[in-house]
Amino acid sequence: MNYVADKPSRISGMVLAAAPTIVFVVVNALSSLYPALLAAAVTAGAAFAFRLIRREPLRQAVIGLLIVGACAAVAAVTGQARGFFLLPALVPFAVIVVCAGSVVARRPLTGLLLNRLSGGPPTWYDNPRLRRVHTIATLVCAGVNVVNAALQATFYLADNTYVLAAAHIATGPVFAVIVAVTVVSARRAMQAGCP
Repeated sequence: MNYVADKPSRISGMVLAAAPTIVFVVVNALSSLYPALLAAAVTAGAAFAFRLIRREPLRQAVIGLLIVGACAAVAAVTGQARGFFLLPALVPFAVIVVCAGSVVARRPLTGLLLNRLSGGPPTWYDNPRLRRVHTIATLVCAGVNVVNAALQATFYLADNTYVLAAAHIATGPVFAVIVAVTVVSARRAMQAGCP
């Protein structure tokens, strides 16, 4: 994958992913919950259509729709705007457990997810340099999720949808940086003597 040539696509993907959340918060502040849910659903539908027109992978478009739909359903059931952020607030707790378990099992999560992208060997976990890169990256992911979980839990309980939205939106770019640094570090580790 060419990270430089793909930059506009990644940026538009982040904007499309953030748009329903931003629209939800703005419309909720200006009106009320149910118009905000409708606006978020329309925005998610428009983002879906945009991705289809650009012939982007259907998987990303469908995942975006499903996430917004699930968040909107929770908010509608709870009758509270903060309900839109309940599922995203729970995700970091699950990721922390998965990251920790994968490190203990000596198959760090970033290696499982990114080895192919970085061009690593099938038995990357047997290579100390690659395993070290992926262990560090996975621990960084766990640390970011600890901070994210604390922020989201705190501001969910405080019913502050603005900070919840900011935390939700910031997650994508933070993990994009972690992915990029991990792939570059894994490639350097392989150039430094990995089979």
